[in-house]
Amino acid sequence: MRRTALFSREILSWCIYDFANSSYSAIIATVIFPVYYVNVIVGNEAGLGDLWWGRAISLSMAIVAISSPFMGGIADYSGLRKHFLIAYSMLAVIPVALMSTLRPGMVVIGFLLMAAANVGHEGGMVFYNSYLPVIAESSHRGRVSAWGFGLGYIGSFSALIMALPLVKSENFRLLWPSVSVFIILFTLPAFINLPRDDKTPGHRKSLIESAIFNASHFFGSLKELLGQRELRRFLASYFVYQDGVGTVIVFCSIFAAATLNFNTTELIYLFMTVQVTAFAGSMIMAKPIDIWGPKRVIAISLVLWSAVAIVSYFVTTKPQFFIVATTAGLGLGTVQAASRAFFAGFIPDGRESEYFGVYSMIGKTSAILGPLIFGITSAAFKSQRPAIVSISAFFVLGLILLLRVEPPQRQV
Repeated sequence: MRRTALFSREILSWCIYDFANSSYSAIIATVIFPVYYVNVIVGNEAGLGDLWWGRAISLSMAIVAISSPFMGGIADYSGLRKHFLIAYSMLAVIPVALMSTLRPGMVVIGFLLMAAANVGHEGGMVFYNSYLPVIAESSHRGRVSAWGFGLGYIGSFSALIMALPLVKSENFRLLWPSVSVFIILFTLPAFINLPRDDKTPGHRKSLIESAIFNASHFFGSLKELLGQRELRRFLASYFVYQDGVGTVIVFCSIFAAATLNFNTTELIYLFMTVQVTAFAGSMIMAKPIDIWGPKRVIAISLVLWSAVAIVSYFVTTKPQFFIVATTAGLGLGTVQAASRAFFAGFIPDGRESEYFGVYSMIGKTSAILGPLIFGITSAAFKSQRPAIVSISAFFVLGLILLLRVEPPQRQV
């Protein structure tokens, strides 16, 4: 299989894709739109907004979890990986632009737009991630993975700066289309420069043939994949701790706004600061992922996040939460980059999208439960504090499971 040099146009374009899509993560999934939807579109009396937001995230994650292994396999067998990447990216862009039509009380339409956009964003990441073992040698795969996340945090920071004047003027109708334009503009290098789809005659199947072939072989492939003991153990650990990571990301801004009374401008400043520390953490730990191994780096990050989740329960002031959130940022990109690099070490050549489809299925399936439990717990106790402290259990259990995993030989 072809690989590129450590510093290449393909690797840079791959990282810039994360820069582009992080504007979605920052503005739509994490900081601004969640609070706007929960408080303005739905209204969060008795936790009703939390409940609808949890439903939107859970439904979209369920769709991605169920479809990703099939779509990943179809992409591999048909040789249409880049086509799928572009299609899913556009599926995220269009609903985000249409969010400008939302008005207070349009709960169901907002729910559907958010669910569709999240399917596009999260589904596209399957094919984006699958390029990592294609363009990067195993000896520097951890660094490339971390660089992608690091540049993503710069993208989040840039998007929040773009959003700040629109938020201050409460011009939300212009903000959502601006995010769509931002994504389209900075995903173009990846669409142009990433390796072309394989169209070798006789080597790839048609789209219909690929769908039939993948459907008939899916369960056998899944059994083969999960039959690898160490890979199975890692995926079990990843399933647990990713649930905690995903829940924190989805509900962090809502917790800050509802429990600690952050206004939207303060939230933007908070998450701009978090992006800086997340970028710093990704860059500092980029080389150690390759030198120490992804497993050790993940373990360090999970210890950090366990402490952060517990401490968050006792936070009562905005300055305290600033400190906690920025500390969490140090481990955010690190745990994600190391997890992606760890998993990539198990993948045989030519099955990248299929394997990352399963990886996505595991991650997104875990993300169904966490947000739903957070929303239900918040509504039941009329407080988000019991919900936030329970997240530490995901990190502790995930760490225990991780310690039982032997890394693939190429990472030893």
